[in-house]
Amino acid sequence: MPVLKPGARIGLLIHSEWTLIADHFNPNFPGTLKPHAAVQHETAKPMKITKLETFSNAYVGFVRVTTDSGAQGWGQLSPYHADITATVFHRQVAPWSLGADAFDIDSLVETIPEREHKFPGSYLFRAITGLDTALWDLRGRIEKKSVCELLGGTPRPFPVYASSMKRGEITPEAEAERLKRLQGEYGYTAFKFRVGKECGHDQDEWPGRTEAIVPQVRAALGDKARLLVDANSGYTPAKAIEVGRMLQDNGVIHFEEPCPYWEHYWTAEVTRALDLDVTGGEQDCDLTLWRYMIDNKVVDVVQPDVCYIGGVSRMMKVAKWAAAAGMPITPHSANQSMVTAFTLHMMGAIPNAGPYVEFSIEGADYYPWEVGLLRNPLQAKNGMVEIPAGPGWGIDINPAWLEAADYKVSELST
Repeated sequence: MPVLKPGARIGLLIHSEWTLIADHFNPNFPGTLKPHAAVQHETAKPMKITKLETFSNAYVGFVRVTTDSGAQGWGQLSPYHADITATVFHRQVAPWSLGADAFDIDSLVETIPEREHKFPGSYLFRAITGLDTALWDLRGRIEKKSVCELLGGTPRPFPVYASSMKRGEITPEAEAERLKRLQGEYGYTAFKFRVGKECGHDQDEWPGRTEAIVPQVRAALGDKARLLVDANSGYTPAKAIEVGRMLQDNGVIHFEEPCPYWEHYWTAEVTRALDLDVTGGEQDCDLTLWRYMIDNKVVDVVQPDVCYIGGVSRMMKVAKWAAAAGMPITPHSANQSMVTAFTLHMMGAIPNAGPYVEFSIEGADYYPWEVGLLRNPLQAKNGMVEIPAGPGWGIDINPAWLEAADYKVSELST
C-alpha cells in the first residue's frame, strides 16, 4: 500500500499498457496527424511512478516525478494560487498516478478527469498540468531528446511578440516609448498592448485611453510593426465592433478577448463583423467548449494556455482540432515561468502554429515572483527566442528557490 505523506490521499489505479498512445503529426501530410500512433520507447519495460513531489508558493509551483528506475522529470503547476493547486495535485492527481506507467501520459491525462468527474473545474487541470509536463520532461531526459523533438519538431529560434501586461500602471505615451526602446534593443517586430478595461463593461481604464494609445503605439513603432491588442473581456459586442474598426484603421491585426470570454455568442458576433483576427481561449480548460469554439468559429485564432488547459497532451488535441478546421494556434504564455518554454516546444512541432509566441516584457517590478526562479531563463534576440534543445524542457529550476518553497510529497511504499 502507498505511504501517506502530508497533503496526499492515495487511490488505486488499474495499469494500462506501457506504450504511449499519442497523437503525432504525419510528415507525409502537413497539417494532419496520425491517429493514435503507438510509439515505441527506448525503455525495455514499463516505468512505474513511485514518487510525486511539489515545491510551491502562492505564485508558482513545480512538480518532480520519480520512477522505480530512479529516473526523474520536472514539470510546473499552473501559475497563480499555485499553493492551492499543489494541494489539489496531491489530493486529486497523485492518487491516480502513483503506480501508473510514466510513459502512458495520454491515458493518465484522460483518466484522471474521469476519476474526478465531480470536480471538472480549473484547479484540477492546473494540477494535471504539473503531472503532464513532468512526464514529458522525464521521457525527454530518458530518450535524450527535447520535448519539441518528441512531438515531431526541431528546436530552433522561434519568433516572439513583445507582450505588455500593463494597463492602468502606464500612460499611452510611456507605453509607446518603452515598446519603441525594446524594438531597438531586442529586434521585436510584433507587439501586444492593452486596450479597454479588464471585464470593463464597455468602460475604459480611464476616459480616452484606448483611443490615445493605439495611434501613439503605431506612430512610435512604424508601419511595418505588427500590432496586437488585448481587451481582457472588456466589451459588449457593439462596443467591441466599434473599437475593432478603430483598430483596423490603425493596422492592428489581432484583437484578443474582446468580450467576456464566457460569452461565446458575443465573441462570435464580433468575429463575423471585423476583418482583423479576433482571438481568444486562454481561460478555457474544458475540451467540450474548445470543440464548440472551433466547430463554430467563435474566434479566428485559438489561444489555449498550456498550464490552464491541463498540459501538453490536452493542448495538442486542441491544436489538432484547430488544424482540421483551418485555424492557427497562437497560445497564451504571459509570464516567464516555464509556461513560455512549454509553449515554444509545442509551437516548434505544430503544423498550424501561428507566426509567433507570446513573450512577456515585464520584469521584477511587475512580476517579483519570477526573480530567481530559473537558472537559464529564456532570452529574446533579434525578435526570436531559442526553443531549448533539451533533453526534456531544457530548463533548469534554481535549487535555492526550491529549498525555500513549500514542500509536499506523495509516494508508494516499497
